Amino acid sequence: MSAAITVEDVSKRFRIYKERNQSLKASLMRGRRAKYDEFWALRDVGFEIPEGSTFGLIGENGSGKSTLLKCLARILVPDQGRITVDGSIAALLELGSGFHPELTGRENVYLNGSILGLGKREIDAKFDEIVDFAGIGQFIDQPVKNYSSGMYVRLGFSVAINVDPEILLVDEVLAVGDAAFQAKCMERFADFRAAGKTVVIVSHAMGTMRTLCDQVAWLDHGRLVRAGRASELVDDYVDETHAGPAQPTQAREHGRHGSGEAVVEKVELVDASGTPVTTVRTGDAVALRVHWRAHERVARPVFGLALETLDGTYVWAYHSRDGGLDVDAIEGAGTVDCAIPSLPLQAGTFDVVASVNDWTTQHTYDHRRQVARFDVEAGTPRESGGIVAMNAAWAPITGEQR
Repeated sequence: MSAAITVEDVSKRFRIYKERNQSLKASLMRGRRAKYDEFWALRDVGFEIPEGSTFGLIGENGSGKSTLLKCLARILVPDQGRITVDGSIAALLELGSGFHPELTGRENVYLNGSILGLGKREIDAKFDEIVDFAGIGQFIDQPVKNYSSGMYVRLGFSVAINVDPEILLVDEVLAVGDAAFQAKCMERFADFRAAGKTVVIVSHAMGTMRTLCDQVAWLDHGRLVRAGRASELVDDYVDETHAGPAQPTQAREHGRHGSGEAVVEKVELVDASGTPVTTVRTGDAVALRVHWRAHERVARPVFGLALETLDGTYVWAYHSRDGGLDVDAIEGAGTVDCAIPSLPLQAGTFDVVASVNDWTTQHTYDHRRQVARFDVEAGTPRESGGIVAMNAAWAPITGEQR
């Protein structure tokens, strides 16, 4: 697979001034230049972004992700190294980038579209689709200074993605907008991938990055830590940067993080009689049994489960809050079951991910990957391929038959 973007030993520095001469007079009176320190936002970063892939940039705030993305977009020029881009680029790097606040949404569509390389006829042809995707039809002739930040970014995103570039650069907009807009964004990303386009994303939403991206580059204080498969690197990044203090009796393991007040001790797959099993068949009635322990009283815990294939494909996830289970509090040790009346998985091997979170699901007490593994053998329904068994049925053919 050829590279859409090649980053070779790229470094970028900025000057941080301690005191700046505000005028020529001040400069002459001081008889010296303003003092500054050099800050290297990027240092010797190098990797390739494969053509047709979705590629993520991950790292803590200040790691150089946005600076690198601006270098890819040719907004900034590296001080050292080289970036080679094969294809046309559209970039959405900040809310409403390229918008003029005094102009209407309609006027800004044409302004932003022209900045991104579209002619008036091309924008005319795409205008209705842009406005429909952004979902701001009734406000399109209002000045964008009156738009909410969500409306701003939806319109900016819609213009950028409808330019139909070969490479799309996106910085921290995946979490903006309501669930319906986010779903539309994900569908459009899927369309881009299916069409062989390249997408480069910066985001702190690690779950989204792990699911959406094929590969990621992990940056730390301007330097490349590693680049590779998203399914592996995102988890390693979360383990290293977000792990809370482990309990004294809890050994640190790969793929595990959390603050430790409550932990997942193990997960079992049990059959209809409640017996632990490691091999089941498609269509069997089973349950995933989570064995938990609370080291102190934990109010309103939320238990989460997910399934992955051995190559890291995210198959399914479900947590107890969505399932309507509201537990007042837990202490000591116990179990909780998630029942699956008819296992909809085709033959294969699957890993279990389990977690305990607070009621908001924003704070993790414990999160464990590969906490259990089980095999699925062919059963009923038996279908032709893939991961899931849809229990589908073909209807009789209609129309003329020959």
